[in-house]
Amino acid sequence: MSTRAVLEVIALGAEDAIAAQAGGADRLEVVTDIAADGLTPPIETFAAIRAAVDIDLRVMIRLADGFAAGDTHRLVRVAGELRTAGANQFVLGFLDPDGRVDLDAVERVVAELDGCAWTFHRAIDRAADRDALRKQLADLPGLDTYLTAGSADGVDDGLPALLREAALHGEPGYEQRILVGGGLRLDHVPTLRAAGVDAFHIGGAARPDGWTAPVSASAVEQWRAVLDG
Repeated sequence: MSTRAVLEVIALGAEDAIAAQAGGADRLEVVTDIAADGLTPPIETFAAIRAAVDIDLRVMIRLADGFAAGDTHRLVRVAGELRTAGANQFVLGFLDPDGRVDLDAVERVVAELDGCAWTFHRAIDRAADRDALRKQLADLPGLDTYLTAGSADGVDDGLPALLREAALHGEPGYEQRILVGGGLRLDHVPTLRAAGVDAFHIGGAARPDGWTAPVSASAVEQWRAVLDG
């Protein structure tokens, strides 16, 4: 059985995607508008990326900054349009004003995904109760990953929570993979790997020249080398 860690890289377009795959990424998170922390990309962007690379793509379903669902009918429509365009893996997550999971919105979108694999994103890091959120979502079809830094402030502050949740893997609510991202640095990797974490998500770390520049294949290669140990 392979012990290779998953490396997911944020891609804003085909140029990013090509560089990320060349550097050794296993999967891309496909978004637009990184100033809003990543929103649903245009269908044309998804299609261009899908045509450019052959690794897995997880497409964001999020229409506005923040973690409120907003117009759930529109979310469901967008999810259906992406499915029709060929998307088969997704990223989503919605909270109510009190920081609880918006289960109605999540369930309605997930129903449209029809069993596709999906990640609950860093909304978990803003949740009032991480454990309660996990247990409410535990049986939803397709949920296989939580993207989390362990804290809204990033991995430095969230490392104790990440290690605690890694130790609970396999227990009710903790069957899903932890995908660590959000202020993640290379020096965090040995501790996380030792705890059993096997999936890592990078955005800015793949762009040494900033978000106005494309993904650097060599930066991704550096992460790949560290993860492969």
